[in-house]
Amino acid sequence: MGYNNWTGGWFSWTRQSDEMLRNIEKKILSCLKTVYKRFYVDIGSVVGQSDKIWTISLNDESSKTPLVLLHGMGAGLALWCPNLDALAATRPVYAIDVLGFGRSSRPKFSDDAEKAETQWVESVEEWRREVHLGEIILLGHSLGGYIATAYAMKYPERVRHLILADPWGFTEKPSNVYEKYQVPFWVRAVATAVQPFNPLWAVRAAGPAGKWLVSKTRPDISRKYVKYIKDAETVIPEYIYQCNSQTPSGESAFHTLMHGFGWAKNPMVKRLDKLDPELPITVLYGSRSWVDNTTGQLLCEHRQTSKTYVQVINGAGHHVYLDKPELFNKYVLEACSRADERKPASNTELVPVTNVEQNTDIANS
Repeated sequence: MGYNNWTGGWFSWTRQSDEMLRNIEKKILSCLKTVYKRFYVDIGSVVGQSDKIWTISLNDESSKTPLVLLHGMGAGLALWCPNLDALAATRPVYAIDVLGFGRSSRPKFSDDAEKAETQWVESVEEWRREVHLGEIILLGHSLGGYIATAYAMKYPERVRHLILADPWGFTEKPSNVYEKYQVPFWVRAVATAVQPFNPLWAVRAAGPAGKWLVSKTRPDISRKYVKYIKDAETVIPEYIYQCNSQTPSGESAFHTLMHGFGWAKNPMVKRLDKLDPELPITVLYGSRSWVDNTTGQLLCEHRQTSKTYVQVINGAGHHVYLDKPELFNKYVLEACSRADERKPASNTELVPVTNVEQNTDIANS
């Protein structure tokens, strides 16, 4: 398999990435016991000329309010595999590769933070319209939580319940961040040096050694998939590498949004008043997460007459859905039950989507 030559001043080691990504994703999803469908949803010219969102759906014939999952930066829909069976047991579940990531289109987003955020919000809305969903329960992890919140601000009538899993981009960056977190000098120097680069530039710079780099820098993530996926310690790094070895479209948009890796240029704390006070919100945190865990407190303070549920999951880090999947699934299902009890704003009929790839294989336990 060949590699592309120098492109746009940077190496692009694709290794036929889309086909490989499709195959490795299918291998990961083979652990699911629930029948699922995989398909592209054409959302038109939201950012590029003809953007497409790669989607998986489970139990989509259920009449209950659908749960829609938005992953974090550099991830892909297959990483929800420890959660999908449990979450889809009682309702439709849709997980997407957020525009600019995974197998979805990789258009060039705006270099303006506010416009890039709007483009992501509109991509979710156009996807929802094309899949013919009415109200949804919207769950976002990390960057996905930021996008989900921005979406709920713009389209409150579409969201019956907002679930934020260790969300990124809510608090303001402290003026004394290095002193507050006692960051060593060498870390400050490295952070300053790599600031102009996209967060995962090293994975692409490593070329074919990228998956080795992923496996060595975050071996804990791969190990946590061992109980679900055969050969997880090679399969998961390959998946993450393939998700991030292509054009860094979504990653560049994230770089546009961020003010230092841990904070957003336009943090949600400055505009929580734009959230519908009638919208119930559930916030799930890992007790060991690196993300600032004051979002739940901020939401409660700014929405004192609104329903906000905050749950800290002991022993979990930032990848709360993976670190403690049983507890995570339990709390998400409880939030979904609350959504079922809330009076719907509309009853939009589900319409089948064409060009669907359906999996009917039941994996071994």
